[in-house]
Amino acid sequence: MSGEKRAAADSFGTTQLVKRAKPDANLNGDSAVAVVNGPGQNGALTKAVARGGVLQSPVMELAGHSGEVFAARFDPTGQFIASGSMDRSILLWRSSGTCENYGILTGHKQAVLDLHWSRDSKVLFSASADMHLASWDVETGERIRRHPGHEEVINCMDVSKRGEEMLVSGSDDGYIGLWDARTKEAVSFIPTEFPITAIALSEAGNELFTGGIDNDIKVWDLRKKAVTHSLLGHTDTVTSLQLSPDQTTLLSNAHDSTVRTWDVRPFAPVDRGLKTYDGAPTGHERNLLKASWDADGKRIAAGSGDQSVAIWDAATGKLLHKLPGHKGAVNDVRFHPQDEPLGNGFRILRSHAPGGGIGEVSGRRSLLAAALAAYQDGAKRGKKQNGVRVQMTLCARLGALQWHSGAASTLNTPVRRAR
Repeated sequence: MSGEKRAAADSFGTTQLVKRAKPDANLNGDSAVAVVNGPGQNGALTKAVARGGVLQSPVMELAGHSGEVFAARFDPTGQFIASGSMDRSILLWRSSGTCENYGILTGHKQAVLDLHWSRDSKVLFSASADMHLASWDVETGERIRRHPGHEEVINCMDVSKRGEEMLVSGSDDGYIGLWDARTKEAVSFIPTEFPITAIALSEAGNELFTGGIDNDIKVWDLRKKAVTHSLLGHTDTVTSLQLSPDQTTLLSNAHDSTVRTWDVRPFAPVDRGLKTYDGAPTGHERNLLKASWDADGKRIAAGSGDQSVAIWDAATGKLLHKLPGHKGAVNDVRFHPQDEPLGNGFRILRSHAPGGGIGEVSGRRSLLAAALAAYQDGAKRGKKQNGVRVQMTLCARLGALQWHSGAASTLNTPVRRAR
């Protein structure tokens, strides 16, 4: 297979999908701090705000990015978190104890738009608006290699689940990139007619799902590099794709303000649409909002342009929770990869807007099947904490913990890792 590709058509540039950095943004990523809320914590940097209902303050907040956060991911073990931002940096966090920021990865020249961990949690892969993928050694902080080849913004990527580590990428240049993670150049590029805004690779590695500005989800046979069929139903740009844990159902989000599920089993009925989930509007920013499954495929969550996180029962379509507290669109939401729900509650890890918080919802206990969210409201922070926060609630896999209102204190700023 050849890695050659034609020049991108001028009409494929979709810079409106990438947010501008705020004028006073710190692009060096050197101000990362962790903020802890809880009883006995002094020296608050944030003021606890009284809220109605049963929502209370978070147990942990992570602050450090100076621009909009586009991607946040747990590693496969659930012990670490990576977050990517408009500020061009990737921050690495522990998900237990004090949840320290143990590393900062810099090298991208534009916003970091997507992230994925390797299966052994030793390598982090990133996609950027600078038209490059990158591979990072998260133990040393070194960039292993850059992967050039795309000629426009790279919106999305995915990593193979079996065999040799392969990467797939989707770009505004209208190409799907296929990459061997061990080499710099692409193995191959597959041309399409429209910019690619969402991508998902099957566990077997033989099927690929892509979405773009033509509103359709295309199913590709990678052996033939051809579309086998399309999933029709969305009426605006597809922003997110993810397969269920059992690989039978595809989850999609789109700018038509709907989240949908699709039957992707072989020999499924012609009409593969299963359910449509309402309650997560796109908003006027029209960011590429993500949706995700929990570890057992029973719940789905989606970021919303109305400054909240929506959580549904996957089987019934019932909207279970609407988590408020943000000051901008929620770009990314992730469940903890290994946590098991206990009782009738679930543990959550998500982003947070200044002055907001999350807590018990509808009287449920706060031991959550953890979820993670990145958000857009970094430009609305005060000067004292001029960064974007990624919030963690019940960051360790502990027993049943109570939510609380409490003061906040600051941990030491971590030492920057060498590139």
